[in-house]
Amino acid sequence: MDIISKLEEAKAKFQKLTDQLSDPEVVSNNDRLIKLSKERSDLEPLMEAYDRYAEVATNIKGNKEIIEAGEDDELAEMAGEELEALETEQEELEKQIKLLLVPKDPNDDKNVIMEIRAGTGGEEAALFASDLYRMYSRYAELRNWRMEVMDLNEAGQGGLKEVVVSLQGKSVFGDLKFESGVHRVQRVPATEASGRVHTSAASVVVLPEVEEVQVDIDPSDLRIDVYRSGGAGGQNVNKVETAIRITHLPTGLVVQCQDERSQLKNRQKAMKVLVARLFDLKAGEQNSEVAAQRKSMVKSGDRSDKIRTYNYPQNRVTDHRIGLTLYNLSNIVEGELNELIEKLKLADSAAKLGA
Repeated sequence: MDIISKLEEAKAKFQKLTDQLSDPEVVSNNDRLIKLSKERSDLEPLMEAYDRYAEVATNIKGNKEIIEAGEDDELAEMAGEELEALETEQEELEKQIKLLLVPKDPNDDKNVIMEIRAGTGGEEAALFASDLYRMYSRYAELRNWRMEVMDLNEAGQGGLKEVVVSLQGKSVFGDLKFESGVHRVQRVPATEASGRVHTSAASVVVLPEVEEVQVDIDPSDLRIDVYRSGGAGGQNVNKVETAIRITHLPTGLVVQCQDERSQLKNRQKAMKVLVARLFDLKAGEQNSEVAAQRKSMVKSGDRSDKIRTYNYPQNRVTDHRIGLTLYNLSNIVEGELNELIEKLKLADSAAKLGA
């Protein structure tokens, strides 16, 4: 099917959705109204681009007719100048439309579970994991997302061995899904007396948060252990058994949560993380064959890959998947990730379009 046919098909769907949203039967059904409104909203950028493309194509045709008629030299000259600008705009619109026609990831609108863990590099890796946690916290603030700590395991000097958080808001997974992977830092640690640059790493995992109904979990497959919370401060710490560890026996997956003082809340949070991990495991198995058939520029699923390097001496950030280097590390670590994320999304859409 060519692009024009796909656009006509999308336009027919858009009109049908517009008509349905005026139907009293739909208006009275809140769930259906929300679903159809979202479908229509998702198509709006494509329809706006298509309408402008049709308008530009009409203007190009009109200008060519004026030039070919040759009745008025001055008018033909003006039409020629305008034609050049219109043809440039038409090319840009074609690129935009092709990207908008790429099927959207159904998980893009979901909230996420993000896990950050210190990797190789000892104490410096733990400090870097803490820096990444702060970077994503700042980005969440700038996006007006809600962040909730699920589990946190501290190291010395302000570092983190591991932190698991929930992020809720608009298009969270769609914006963060390409952050999964190994992040590497090159800098002089505070503990380095000779000023030598060290290389350390931390891993980031981003999972779409899913409803339990989407993952079939047999209660008999779970081993649930209750233990006393560890950490500094609080009357409840080390006195009452509120921390929860859940083991999924068939897969060996283990999750734990000790952030809340309530055993019930910790259990609910731990189950949320377990469900997300099981969903990701299942999705990975289903997509492995497809992933092997095509090489994407952005490998969102392979977390063993070194995806990005943060070089402090040169104020440089390099994303190795798309060969992008930016010299604004100081802004990026303060949460200004928009440029990076938009370039990754664009590269992924282009790769899918090419496939």
